[in-house]
Amino acid sequence: MAREVLRAAGATSSFLGYRPPSPRGPPVPRGPPLTETAVRAPTAGIEAAAGNHVGALAHAVGRVCRTAGHGIPDGFGGHGVGRRTHEDPEAPHEGRPGHGLPLGPGRVLAVEPPAVEPMVTGSGEDACHAAADGWTPRTNDGSRAARVERTLAVTENGPGS
Repeated sequence: MAREVLRAAGATSSFLGYRPPSPRGPPVPRGPPLTETAVRAPTAGIEAAAGNHVGALAHAVGRVCRTAGHGIPDGFGGHGVGRRTHEDPEAPHEGRPGHGLPLGPGRVLAVEPPAVEPMVTGSGEDACHAAADGWTPRTNDGSRAARVERTLAVTENGPGS
């Protein structure tokens, strides 16, 4: 294949420009699959929101991701939903219960925590950056990530999604 560039023996290998991570060090035990964590995290946040502050939601999201052994990219968070795509308030993915904006009736938030899977070497980290399009998040170390977005609307009867 003219376009294929593949070195099976060596520190790096690539195929059509894609570069898989090269194992360094012992394998790390894996927690729940990445997509399972990405589904569970926003659900936990929404369940924690009833009568609470944004910090309770953020704490629940972070606990699910960290307990599963997954990272949470820095600098990306959920947000308010309204007449514009992204509005205040920010909804961080880690926080402290009892802190932040109260989640009262009329509040609508996008809860969308990305979970980052450590690479085989365990070097998955929270650091990430925006891709060349200025929008798409990319992990700095090439770790895989997954995100499920849910919308939380707080009514007089409590939170719902």
